[in-house]
Amino acid sequence: MADLLWYQYALIGLIFAWSGFVRTSLGFGGAVLALPFLLLVHDDPLVFLPIIAIHLLIFSSWIAWQGNRQLKADTSNPARSNIDWRYLKKALKIMIVPKLIGVVGLLTLPAMIMTNIIFAIVIVYAVGYVLNKPFTSRHRYVDVVLLGLGGYVSGTSLIGAPLIVAVFAAHVAKEQLRDTMFVLWFILVVIKMVSFIVAGVDLQLIHQLWLLPCAFAGHLLGERAHQALQKADTVLFFRVLGAVLIAVSVLGLAFSLAS
Repeated sequence: MADLLWYQYALIGLIFAWSGFVRTSLGFGGAVLALPFLLLVHDDPLVFLPIIAIHLLIFSSWIAWQGNRQLKADTSNPARSNIDWRYLKKALKIMIVPKLIGVVGLLTLPAMIMTNIIFAIVIVYAVGYVLNKPFTSRHRYVDVVLLGLGGYVSGTSLIGAPLIVAVFAAHVAKEQLRDTMFVLWFILVVIKMVSFIVAGVDLQLIHQLWLLPCAFAGHLLGERAHQALQKADTVLFFRVLGAVLIAVSVLGLAFSLAS
């Protein structure tokens, strides 16, 4: 990112703040709702994915630790866990192979192809948001398909969350869902980070120094929003968000195909 202009750096900082806000408030979506905007600034996913991955490692472990600490402080129910380890292990057995296949695809496909794939996937998710018909799962075989596909998409671009959450939401208690998802994100991102290191991908560690505080600012706002969203109707929020994502992704695809 050394050749970017000052306003591009400013936009990237704002987008990472937005990513931190979404990740903490919803428990997922920090990548899928930020990558389309980032790729409009600089159309190379391998520049941003290592940064997003490190942020996920930091904030997912922190939030899961906070949830566990609060649970231990609740003396009224000391035996309860804020993480559904049983279903987490079951889902990982299904996701691990597609995840590894997706990682290989990310490291071998050209940046332009990966950018277009990401935009296309985001459009599919966003249409579901606009129509208030997000991915859902009520059947065992559908669970396997969605988890496998989510693992693959997570391997290619870290944006498989909507597919994966659709399954977890049907099997994990609401009060355990966010922390369980954060543990899953941590495990999946560790796999991706190892692949980045082995493949010699630039982890953009210099840019972590100023982008991490941006994400942290979004995280603090997201903590407040998370409490409000648990009590509020979020249909309108997702519809507006979906419409914006469709516009951004279509615009990104147009720019990419024209270049």
